[in-house]
Amino acid sequence: MFQKFLRVFIATFASALVLSGPVVATPAKEAPWLPEAAAYRLTLFLGNLEPIPWNDLETAWSEPYRGSEFPVGALAWLEGESGVDTDPLLDAIAGEDRQAVFAEATRLIALRIEEELGRAVMAEAPATAQQAVRTGRELYRAFEDGIAAADPEAARRIGLAWLELNSSTGSAGVLGAGGTSADRDTMKAARAIISGYLAKNYLVDDFAPRQMLSTVPETAALSGRTIEVPPSLPPGSDIFDQVPLPLLVLNFEEQGIDETDLPLVAYGDMLFDSPQIFGSPARDLGISCSTCHNRSDINQRLFIPGASHQPGAIDVDGAFFNPIFNDRRDDPIDIPSLRGLRFTGPYGRDGRFASLRDFSRNVIVNEFGGDEPTPFMMDALVAYMLEFDFLPNSMLTPDGQLTEAAPEAAKRGEAIFNTPFAGLDDRSCASCHIPDANFLDRRAHDIGSVAPTYDGARAGAMDTPTLLGTAYTAPYFHDGSLPTLASVVDWFDETKSLGLTGAERADLTAYLETVGAADDPYETFDTENTAFRLAFSELTTFASTLDTLLPRRDAEHILLLTDTVAADLAADASTMSNLAARPEVYALAERLAEVGTAVRDEDWAAAEASWSAFKSEADAIEERAF
Repeated sequence: MFQKFLRVFIATFASALVLSGPVVATPAKEAPWLPEAAAYRLTLFLGNLEPIPWNDLETAWSEPYRGSEFPVGALAWLEGESGVDTDPLLDAIAGEDRQAVFAEATRLIALRIEEELGRAVMAEAPATAQQAVRTGRELYRAFEDGIAAADPEAARRIGLAWLELNSSTGSAGVLGAGGTSADRDTMKAARAIISGYLAKNYLVDDFAPRQMLSTVPETAALSGRTIEVPPSLPPGSDIFDQVPLPLLVLNFEEQGIDETDLPLVAYGDMLFDSPQIFGSPARDLGISCSTCHNRSDINQRLFIPGASHQPGAIDVDGAFFNPIFNDRRDDPIDIPSLRGLRFTGPYGRDGRFASLRDFSRNVIVNEFGGDEPTPFMMDALVAYMLEFDFLPNSMLTPDGQLTEAAPEAAKRGEAIFNTPFAGLDDRSCASCHIPDANFLDRRAHDIGSVAPTYDGARAGAMDTPTLLGTAYTAPYFHDGSLPTLASVVDWFDETKSLGLTGAERADLTAYLETVGAADDPYETFDTENTAFRLAFSELTTFASTLDTLLPRRDAEHILLLTDTVAADLAADASTMSNLAARPEVYALAERLAEVGTAVRDEDWAAAEASWSAFKSEADAIEERAF
């Protein structure tokens, strides 16, 4: 336990050292949360959704948050660790009183901090005092971002108080030697600073009504000032890339064409990886197109409480990303693969967009609240996405026929796949998933997988998905309700009364698994062919579009590029295996930032000079960039 809290304590203080800068598409992992602090942060997040998912909010306190290091939820944890009364909070949740829930949850965390401060000051043993300080400091983290945004001077003062408190607890020494006594006066003085601020701001009798629930201190909320607390995702969120990373297959690369010779495509590639095209909070959190669609495929680990019902799914028209686009329905969908996108229109799970351009603009502006993209941006993004290809599969011909490499069970299943069934209105599986048309028919069908929302509703039709590459895109159906391809076969057999035997189900499943297979579905890395080398190659390719943009004096699109790529290059450098080359990569990122600075100053000669230097330096360190 001591070592775990030590790691958390160090990670929390280290986070304060992170330099501010442009938003990056490389999110940073955060330290674990204590159960009650996690439940509080989840309460704020869920309490800002419309409508509030009260069942999820109750669960936030009764069960461990997703990925928690603790085996119990906040209520059980508090029962064993604390004397704070949780009944007022539970009553507020039961009454579905948003303001009361905020007030009681806020007071609970403040009381818990006070409880740990009291333990630290009263402790006889230094180790006991130090653990109480660490626990209290980690609980204070639940309020920290609001205090830093609203009252930076207080945040600095309280931060120093925590350091003084920790350093004055004394030490037991080593084997009884070198021990020091606690400095009680310093401890009490430091505690008074923290407790005084909590009393004024988080232990008040009545909190001002909050339109937006946040950790902003009460005195700041009463001031009427506009205070922007940086957006954050609640504990249990996961927006990191899928592991293993899906292989990206691009049509032009398969033809031997270098992306640096395709500036429109390269710029679109950059936009696909750039949070800058979205509005807040997606932009500020580092969420980009590639966050959900890793390497054109699916990020099966993506999860945001309140927006995801399971990993790999998200509700993009809820209250979080763009409140004005909130449809007030809890309807997360399974993230679709974008492989072979030029063949798979119409777009959207229900096929509501005939145009990829219209679909993409809707994602940027409506779903994620971004500014209206320029025509050039839309041209570039669409040009890039139209290059996504399906994964090569040696068991399948280009016209969808099995090759000799396919297993015998799959060949038997192919016959079933092409057999008409009365339960399918005398059609076969192949009637919709047409083999020589990439296993789709570009139509929407209501197969009964969507429950009608009202009597006579006709909103159950879903776009026919391709079967190519589906061996790696579980779960299945628009809502991810079926975990395996075998369960898909079972669902059709049972709901459509196909009358398949157990052996026939197995053969049909084998066929689907074969059609959905690939020779190399994932990126392969080794000691030098690392994930950073892949990122370095991509980022320098993105930057190559400056050869086109600088002569055109296209400041708007240059700055979007430099802000995105320079920040990402610096962030990704921290993942390098070759530690000796890190300073060179940081310097390279700064060189690209200099291009942006010069463009902002309209000093085009300096911009050209910095760009020339960037290219020379990138070439010089390419072999060491791993």
